[in-house]
Amino acid sequence: MRPTRLHIGIVLVLGMLTGCDQKKESQISSETIQFTGRSKVPAGKDWKTENKKMAWKPEETAIIICDMWDEHWCRGMTDRVAEMAPKINEMVLLARKNGVAIIHSPSDNMDFYEGTPQRNRMTNMKIADWAKDIPGWYHIDPLKETELPIDDSDEGCDDYPKCENKNGKVWSRQINTIAIDREDGISDEGSEILSYFEQKGIKNVIMTGVATNICVLGRSFGIRSHIKAGLNVILVRDLTDSMYNPEMPPFVSHDEGTQLVVEHIEKYWCPSVLSKDLVQNWK
Repeated sequence: MRPTRLHIGIVLVLGMLTGCDQKKESQISSETIQFTGRSKVPAGKDWKTENKKMAWKPEETAIIICDMWDEHWCRGMTDRVAEMAPKINEMVLLARKNGVAIIHSPSDNMDFYEGTPQRNRMTNMKIADWAKDIPGWYHIDPLKETELPIDDSDEGCDDYPKCENKNGKVWSRQINTIAIDREDGISDEGSEILSYFEQKGIKNVIMTGVATNICVLGRSFGIRSHIKAGLNVILVRDLTDSMYNPEMPPFVSHDEGTQLVVEHIEKYWCPSVLSKDLVQNWK
């Protein structure tokens, strides 16, 4: 345990929503998170956009912040994470005050948080028997989805000259502009997170973070994992970013490449939502 590191950037935010009147599940009230989920559905040989009103109970909902590291091996991704982090923090602060659980998942950095209440909360959970077999990575499922619409075989760095991929030798913790509350959880293991969800009655997952085409989809706590576990999942499409180099097929801009991945997720895995659509519930 390293006290001098553990306290850097860890902000304790006081206040949680306590209790609410019981309502029928079918009733949409001020005590639900109401938003519009966007999906792509088959329309002959093409796809059409479908917008559906949705409502989740906050006490049955969690936000997962995926791999928002302090530094990335790709400079462009480091810059985009830094730009996105305050927006994620604003949403998380409001959600937390309204009873939504927050899970911070900066993969490969659990030693930084060793001994903290947030990490202990997850390691002390009894792992459900069914969750013990969760794989470390969920690759593309050819029975459910096509190949991704972008070519990320060059690892997706769009800097010039290209950065050297140093993987876990670069990041050390979650970026400190996203506050970690004492009541949050910290984990990069799907078995821990899904067991926690089961024991806390969490049925709905809001996914944020990076990279959309890699970790957000494939981690043991990513979209594929949660869908296979039977949870309801929504991707916050303006609070995610991909690893994509516009010099690779389909030769579109970086932002367009990310949107193509978002549309892939909307077709085959789960709807997406804009952060402002969620935030309006909590202000």
